[in-house]
Amino acid sequence: MQEGFPAGAAVQSGAALVEEIETTLASSPTLWWLGRAGFAIRFANLTFYVDPVLAPTFLDPAALHHADLILCTHAHPGHMDGPTLNAMLAASSRAKIVMPKSAAEHAHSIGIPYHRMTTTDSDLRVEYFKEGLYGRVYAVPSAHPDLNWTPIGGFPQLGYLIRFDRWTIYHAGDSMPYEGLAERLKVYNVNVALLPISGDANFTIQQAAQLAEDIGAKWIVPMHHDEPDENRFVAHMLGQRPQQAFKVFKQGEKWTLPD
Repeated sequence: MQEGFPAGAAVQSGAALVEEIETTLASSPTLWWLGRAGFAIRFANLTFYVDPVLAPTFLDPAALHHADLILCTHAHPGHMDGPTLNAMLAASSRAKIVMPKSAAEHAHSIGIPYHRMTTTDSDLRVEYFKEGLYGRVYAVPSAHPDLNWTPIGGFPQLGYLIRFDRWTIYHAGDSMPYEGLAERLKVYNVNVALLPISGDANFTIQQAAQLAEDIGAKWIVPMHHDEPDENRFVAHMLGQRPQQAFKVFKQGEKWTLPD
């Protein structure tokens, strides 16, 4: 099953995109792709961002007054961007940034106050409550290209399982397959797997599709790719895995999970 390719809904940006995110209320999670590995994810009035790297010409981070949690998968500037994060924290006074514990020193060096951080590691859970609503974020290791675990720092690259009600969204960050990854993820009953498909210290298209199958994900969404990767992904899914539902985003596009 295919959605969003080629052009689907009109791409939003700027103030129109901010308003769309702020006013969307749905009974299942809604996602917007912000480019590369960046996503906005909203459930009811909970709004989480993952790996946002925002150019003001597309989406001004200083205009995002509604962020609840901002998740950074690791300390690379393509996933933890100082100007974006500091502007979002200034605009959303209650927001905190969830990150691997080993990334805290780097985050502080780019201007993020320690009291605005929530550090985590593999198999830990971050809980967020707001106006009777409840979101959970579980962490699993990501290999980029290795796991690089240390006793003090833990795993420097994480993937996040974002749980709202009965829906779970897996964002892999930068990751390659490793032994035991599928087994770690199966227990979370993943609905949507957001997976990097560039093949450059990330999943290949074939590996991403196989992981989605192995964990029983209803939907697979490619990220961290360019247009040729996108075209190859669509060809692979239609030709080799016609039973697997997938969604290909355009930047700024809105998609609500089918209930």
